[in-house]
Amino acid sequence: MAKVICGLLPPAVSDEVYNVSLRIFRWAALNLCDYFRTMSEVLPTSSAAEHRLHRQLGLRDLVLTQILCVVGSSWVGVAAGLGRAQTVTWVAAMLIFYVPMAAAVIGLNREMPLEGGLYVWAHQAFGDLIGFLTAWNIWVYGIAVTATILYATPTEIAYLAGPSTAWLPENHLASLAIVTVMIAGITVSALRGLEIGKWIHNIGGIAILIVFAALILLPVWALSRQMPIHWTPFAIQLPSRDLRSLALFGQMIFGAQCGLEYIAILAGESKHPARSIGRSVWISSPIICAMFILGTGSVLAFSRPGHIDFIAPIPQTLRIALGNTGIGSAVAITAIFLLELRLIGASSYIFTGITRLPMAAGWDDLVPAWFTRLHPRWKTPSNSILCTAALVFLLAVVASIGVHAQEAFQLLANASSTHYELAYLAMFAIPLAGAATLRRRLSTSLKVLSAVGFCATLFSLLISAYPFVDVINAKAYAAKILGTTLVSNFIGTLFYLRRKRIVREEVKALPS
Repeated sequence: MAKVICGLLPPAVSDEVYNVSLRIFRWAALNLCDYFRTMSEVLPTSSAAEHRLHRQLGLRDLVLTQILCVVGSSWVGVAAGLGRAQTVTWVAAMLIFYVPMAAAVIGLNREMPLEGGLYVWAHQAFGDLIGFLTAWNIWVYGIAVTATILYATPTEIAYLAGPSTAWLPENHLASLAIVTVMIAGITVSALRGLEIGKWIHNIGGIAILIVFAALILLPVWALSRQMPIHWTPFAIQLPSRDLRSLALFGQMIFGAQCGLEYIAILAGESKHPARSIGRSVWISSPIICAMFILGTGSVLAFSRPGHIDFIAPIPQTLRIALGNTGIGSAVAITAIFLLELRLIGASSYIFTGITRLPMAAGWDDLVPAWFTRLHPRWKTPSNSILCTAALVFLLAVVASIGVHAQEAFQLLANASSTHYELAYLAMFAIPLAGAATLRRRLSTSLKVLSAVGFCATLFSLLISAYPFVDVINAKAYAAKILGTTLVSNFIGTLFYLRRKRIVREEVKALPS
């Protein structure tokens, strides 16, 4: 058929079109064969290389890390923007996304409790290409988020220290020095392994728990002092039927609740991962849900929806309740300090996770074996850690060298959530369309919940790519976000194809 079509074209064009069509057909055929091979293969249970890793994470560490990763301080402000409809909206978002996410993490981790987490699940369910792109999207997301958190550190230090350090964010050299020290710190921590890293993560988890405990108890304290507040944490009211409420709901579905699966990346460094990761989900989930709903109720007790600081709602609420001087100021500053500890813990945790993805992909020959080399003493993927740290540092430098570079950095940061949503679509698709040998072992209820989670994630992706509020040109914003995501995945696909060609050539060169 291709020859018939090409025969209608001029000879030079015909040959080029035919050759391109042939290459596309061969690429599609190879990946289709890889998919059907995956559909019928028996799933391996572990990697020999995985047994060389040190298992440091116990149940306590897993629970605190789940809370650290999922609960962000700004989301109680976003939800409070819905007013008294926040409880209904939170419950709806949790039913259509959090519950399916928790079920998928428990079910898939029980079947495949392997280092690499979602990458391994997607690789064993769909084959090399989808597995690689799943890891790629998580990796891009993690690098962008880590760089974003660390890049904002000088501004947050200036806000915490007061007017005397207001110059800090504008001094590029000083800001870059602070960011460099932060990157060096999380890199050394990652190199030393989770024996040290888990304590950074645990402190971050404890810090966010303390802040939310203070926030949740604040209305009780205010009522005991007979302060004129209106506190209804479980108010039942439907949200308004407008685009703003829809946009906030879309953000709450994914942005506020994602991250529960991230700990599975470190399954090979967890004690009894098939059991302990599932138990950590069961323990942390009610705590996380209560923190979101009760925390939002406390914000609304002291602020009206139109007057809430979406970036720092908790310090704002503490200052309103306790005042801007004396104990009120001290408590607010302490809360900001604890939130900074949470951000440091979160950046260290996200960084640690993404350094394991090249290692796990390297075990499957999808990236060079250089990324799989472990430190002789600490048994951490040192090459992968140093490479990822260099990329995070490069992004931070790019963000500080000019206006256009800052715009590009901000665009990548905004598009990072879209990358993460694509990885979640792959996770929810596993029980629905993954390897037959795997699907047969998964329950019908998990498949139903995965279908719900897939639809919720897709809805959130569309909302995040095409927001209805806070942008001048929504269509241009959507085009930039989707364009960045497509270009990123195109680059990842090119890397994958080149790597597969190199592996095939190496296999051919082996003596028969």
